Amino acid sequence: MDPAPRLAGKPAFGGPGNADFESLTPRTSEGRDTLHFDFPGVRIGSAHYDEGPTGATVIHVPAGARTAVDARGGAVGLSGGYGWNHAICLAGGSVYGLEAGAGVSAALLEAQQHATGFAQLQLVSSAIIYDFSARDTAVYPDATLGRAALESATEGAFALGRAGAGMTASAGKVDWSRAELTGQGAAFRKIGDIRVLAVVIPNPVGVIVDRAGNIVRGNYDEASGTRRHPVYEYADAMAKGVPAVTQSGNTTISAIITNVKMTDVELNQFAKQIHSSMHRGIQPFHTDMDGDTLFALTTDEISLPASPATSVGALSVNATALGTIASEVMWDALLEAAK
Repeated sequence: MDPAPRLAGKPAFGGPGNADFESLTPRTSEGRDTLHFDFPGVRIGSAHYDEGPTGATVIHVPAGARTAVDARGGAVGLSGGYGWNHAICLAGGSVYGLEAGAGVSAALLEAQQHATGFAQLQLVSSAIIYDFSARDTAVYPDATLGRAALESATEGAFALGRAGAGMTASAGKVDWSRAELTGQGAAFRKIGDIRVLAVVIPNPVGVIVDRAGNIVRGNYDEASGTRRHPVYEYADAMAKGVPAVTQSGNTTISAIITNVKMTDVELNQFAKQIHSSMHRGIQPFHTDMDGDTLFALTTDEISLPASPATSVGALSVNATALGTIASEVMWDALLEAAK
């Protein structure tokens, strides 16, 4: 973990004349490092505009995957939200960045030679982060950028750090001057034939915390050279009887992909369990100032031995056990994003 501060700087919130999309050229994101993973049938691509900087990250599952969506917080930016998806598009640009998902849809239609039979429809769900606070342009991920991210998608490789949707993500926004840049993170675990891949773009009000309880990114105070938990800021304000301060424009978007068969009930609970677990690594999380969305996908390729809990209805030890493991993989991904 790089302990050096990575301050996002005071926001300019865009302005006229700085979003000339005709002059923008999509770039394939390389990031600071690459995660290599073994998950046949899952392709990931990241692209960005240097002029933003902002970007989009596309998870492409050509065969399709059943999906559960868990959306929380006070400012969710989501389109689609389907129970079956061929692609998930994660992007910057706040509400405008949802256009990137439309570009993914158009590209998949072309790949289908414009076939539009009901069973041939290519489903794409999208979620966005508000990244305008850490840059000074109004550039956002448009359809062209979404298409570029899809076209760059490959099996087995994920660009870590400032890449794709994580180009200008930041954390710890009690005060703009103390926010730090994060990035996009991913982690992969294989246990026998079980595969779990986690992807996350953390852009929260809260700080990012490691397993030892140390704040590793966000709310950095230059005067003291330390990172402070927001709880102390809020407690101080309340003790003094003054308004607590927190900046708006936040959201953490994430996806967890597995090959384990689950019922719809199990898959939905799997999504909730992992999303809930992320509060350990982001504090606070799911606030009124955030709009957090997690997509949980399964390719339904392998079955685990039936658990004894199946005798009491829809409950499943398997889903709980898998969710426990996947929660740790997601925390690994979160810490990668903070490096």
